[in-house]
Amino acid sequence: MSRRLSIRLRDAAGPALISAIAWLVLAYLVLPLVVVIAISFTTTEYLAFPPVGFTLRWYQRFLADPSYVDAILLSARLAFGATLIGFLLGVPAALVLKRGRLPGTQMLANFFLSPLILPAIIIGVGVLQISGTLGFARSFEAMLVGHVVIILPYIVRTTLASLEGFDISLEEAAQDLGASGPATFFFVTLPLIKPGIIAGCLFGLIMSWIDVEVSIFNTVIAQSPIPVKVFNYVQYSVDPMIAAVSAGTIYIAFVLVLLLDRLVGLDKVAGQQK
Repeated sequence: MSRRLSIRLRDAAGPALISAIAWLVLAYLVLPLVVVIAISFTTTEYLAFPPVGFTLRWYQRFLADPSYVDAILLSARLAFGATLIGFLLGVPAALVLKRGRLPGTQMLANFFLSPLILPAIIIGVGVLQISGTLGFARSFEAMLVGHVVIILPYIVRTTLASLEGFDISLEEAAQDLGASGPATFFFVTLPLIKPGIIAGCLFGLIMSWIDVEVSIFNTVIAQSPIPVKVFNYVQYSVDPMIAAVSAGTIYIAFVLVLLLDRLVGLDKVAGQQK
């Protein structure tokens, strides 16, 4: 009797322990974000947590600064431009890697996914060297090239995951009924792999939005994305306005995650990654 009771207690304690550990890890990850957001509302002239009072003055000061507004617009152009190019390159690359009969396909796949394991600072230096040789160093185009490199693996990886369980007989049936190659792709293949493509594009958009390492090597003071602008600001001054700027980037990333969950579903994304 006592042995059965101990077995039941052990079986019940296992899931509870896992759940407790999961909540602790979640709190560890979320707590810094909560602190930054809370500090952005403080009324003091210095960083204070818990915040003293409540004010939107730091957000108003942040949005009233034209240099920060320009930095946000530049980051948006950079993120959406890199994501669009990554989509145009990544989806065809994934299709070729999955269905192509080319020699060295696995090596090509590793090449496309290699930016995931390379330090971003190495990619930034490499883009600086190549763009300097070609004559467009420290420009928007150089940053765009670097951001395409860092987000392309996300689009390729999630598209490959969507193609993993794809039933090729659906395309064959469409072509037997008279559909052309492009029509088959746009009306049969693309709708079925769309969740993976959307997930990859949103992941890439977030990675481009928060990137510092690649951008800092390929920009100038007059043309800085918002993460680089924040990085340069904190070297000389630290006040609650920097918390307001950081909180703004957190809000945008949070909205993108909600959009990902709404359009695709985080459970489906997790399943594709597995």
